[in-house]
Amino acid sequence: MSVTQSLKEKHVAVLAFPFGSHDLTILGLACKLARAAPNVQFSFFTMPKSNHSKFSTFKFDVPNNIRTYDVEDGVPVNHVFSGNPVERLDLFLKATPGNFQKGLDAAVMETGRKVNCLVTDMFLTFAVDMAEDMKATWIPLCVSIPHNLSAHVYTDLIRRLFSHVGGDKNGGQHQTLELIPGLSPMHVKDLSDEILPRHSNETFFSYTLSKIGCVLPRSTAIVMNFCQELYPTPLFDDLKSMFPALLNVGFLTQELPPSPLPPSDSDTTGCLSWLDKQSSKSVVYISFGTAAAPPGEELKALAEAIEESDIPFIWSLNNDHKHHLPNGFPQRTNKQGKLVPWAPQAMVLGHASTGVFVTHCGANSVFESIANGVPMICRPMFGDHWMIGRVVEEIWGVGVKVEGLVFTKSGVLESLKLVLGHEQGRQMRERIKALRELVLKAVAPSGSASQDFKTLVETILNS
Repeated sequence: MSVTQSLKEKHVAVLAFPFGSHDLTILGLACKLARAAPNVQFSFFTMPKSNHSKFSTFKFDVPNNIRTYDVEDGVPVNHVFSGNPVERLDLFLKATPGNFQKGLDAAVMETGRKVNCLVTDMFLTFAVDMAEDMKATWIPLCVSIPHNLSAHVYTDLIRRLFSHVGGDKNGGQHQTLELIPGLSPMHVKDLSDEILPRHSNETFFSYTLSKIGCVLPRSTAIVMNFCQELYPTPLFDDLKSMFPALLNVGFLTQELPPSPLPPSDSDTTGCLSWLDKQSSKSVVYISFGTAAAPPGEELKALAEAIEESDIPFIWSLNNDHKHHLPNGFPQRTNKQGKLVPWAPQAMVLGHASTGVFVTHCGANSVFESIANGVPMICRPMFGDHWMIGRVVEEIWGVGVKVEGLVFTKSGVLESLKLVLGHEQGRQMRERIKALRELVLKAVAPSGSASQDFKTLVETILNS
């Protein structure tokens, strides 16, 4: 059998965790792999709503050797949600692995190829057993920063050391994680509820994630949505000693190096044309991703601060949250700024007029900000946001967390003044420019990210 024939029998199944921007990240990886291995068949699995948004609404450019399949969301018919945001995640995970197995069976029948390799989100911990049953290799993807990966790996130790802390925000929550290599700047309060549950009732989501440290040693390789050059040395050395095939392939939702912006009139949101009329580094861009939103009173305080500052702004705000804005805000600020339900984020951050990004500290938002050299004002909300916010402000020095970690009118005004007007803001821009250069060096042909991606492709081809 020729090499080409052998490759044409390869079948890689890509399993998404369809919440937040996890599915967008692993789809970015799948597309990159499919272009690098055009003779390999890739099957991509996520919930119908997620597939629809990526391929119908946003017209995601997908190579011909990727087929998409829907998996069930696990929500019972006529189910009434309680309002707990973790409920959807629990229901979905309780439907696994059966919902994915059904999709995999369909893909194998449709393509006529058995699956040789499972590439999955790290949160799908059941996948290691599924891969072993199929005699396939398992390659998980970590979407977040490596500090968060480390906290998941050391979850058992963290729970033993700090389970007594609970909701004690004034005492134990300020203890640092200095016993874990590379995590000494982190505080207990930076840990997500999934790593250190603060309540007696552990969610199924938390239970699933608690297995990450146990299952990762059974993986063939681990893919990081990150660059080796951005690690603290003790963290990199510790993770590499446990997982020699730790592959840092660069940022997966951001083209690197960033492409030149398209003609402004091709942007149907109107954001680029509007930015063209603003001064260099004068605009504040506000977005909290697809899954996060501050409480209504904070959105109101943020809007009041933006209006009083008179700083030009683009605010990507879902229509569901607009009723929290002060009465008449859109009308009064229609010359000062632009309010849109969705913005082409990487393009907005890549425009010369954008001077600061107000963000929830989602991993991909922070990575896109670094890639485009834009300092940040951070309001972490849940999950890994707290840990990422500490890295942004205290380790990299490329942003500032809002005072008290909540939006107040005075706190937002102070943060805007600091980043856009003070010497401290100029230093942030210098530091983020230096980080950007490290990232661009990593993705150069001989750089660490390019070499790690090449190793990943070879690992899949040899699976």
